[in-house]
Amino acid sequence: MLNFLLTPFADVPHFGWMRLFGFISFRAAGAALTALIITFVLAPSIIARLKRMKLHQIIREGTPDSHQGKNTTPTMGGLIILGATLFSTLLWARLDNRYVLLAMFSMLWMGVIGFWDDFLKLKQKQQGRKNTGLVERHKLIGQVILGLALGWFIWKHPLSTLPGASTTLPFYKYILIIPLTVSLGWLYVLFVTVVMVGTTNAVNMTDGVDGLAAGLTAIAALTFAFFTYVIGRVDASTYLHIYYLRGSGELTVFCASIMGACIGFLWYNAHPAQVFMGDTGSLALGGALASIAILLKSEFLLVLIGGMFVAEMMSVILQRYMFKYRRARHGLEYAREHRVFRRAPLHHHFEVKGWDESQVVVRFWILGILFSFLALSTLKIR
Repeated sequence: MLNFLLTPFADVPHFGWMRLFGFISFRAAGAALTALIITFVLAPSIIARLKRMKLHQIIREGTPDSHQGKNTTPTMGGLIILGATLFSTLLWARLDNRYVLLAMFSMLWMGVIGFWDDFLKLKQKQQGRKNTGLVERHKLIGQVILGLALGWFIWKHPLSTLPGASTTLPFYKYILIIPLTVSLGWLYVLFVTVVMVGTTNAVNMTDGVDGLAAGLTAIAALTFAFFTYVIGRVDASTYLHIYYLRGSGELTVFCASIMGACIGFLWYNAHPAQVFMGDTGSLALGGALASIAILLKSEFLLVLIGGMFVAEMMSVILQRYMFKYRRARHGLEYAREHRVFRRAPLHHHFEVKGWDESQVVVRFWILGILFSFLALSTLKIR
């Protein structure tokens, strides 16, 4: 918005400095700072409001005993992240850019699903009913609808000169994976849906320790910001021998907004947390990261950038299916005694092993940074 309002004044005497609003790098920095300030300013009042409404965290089954004292910590703090990110993006990004609009819509859609899930859990708790929240099937339907809609739109209305139904591979120059014929474009739509559902659920599973999901998302958003900036510049993409997506550079502003909002939220979410993001935040952040990767045609790169999210999700899948297999083969008692992990997701496994909660978070952040370095190396190792 500021780009549209202020750039035209750059030719007026003494207002040449307004040309800065035409540079993505300047607007991205402004977006990150704005989201950070909004979070700092609004969070205390929102947290106080959540406490007055007694919107307390629901402790999941299978969570270590050390987490039981967190049932008085307010949840639904994801509203802080969602509001700060979207407002900052609206303020600093070009609102005629389809990349930005699709990414914002994806984040908002998933945020609404997460909010409804959190709201139902709290309402059921107040009524003395089982805290199941939104029926798992209904939550999945909402995720699938977004994935199908986003995949279909990109397929039928390509955002760049690259084929709509295509993706790329890291470590390879200009390599595109394209359905063999136009009639197989629906395979791409299904692929996008899997990426969307998998990413949102992976971030949701990671949100089980103070500051873990917010910190890892900030790291991933910063890494994606670098990729969006490079891919959106014809000179940089040519030099690095990667594909060029005209207009995708505006996603740098969106990524910076996410990073700023997550860092600001960490001030209140660091151990011991004053507020939790809830599904409102985790699903919104998952939807945002998935949409960025899909829009950049970098779905496979997401596996590297979000390596810790993948590890968390795979730990749950492996634990569940190995338990079912051993129960069917050897009985219930054997399956309980021979689990792959002591607890799942992965962060709970290390907590049960004796790691302090802060140790788990910081060490997972370090691993997240290493995954980001690995992703960035794909720009030169080709």
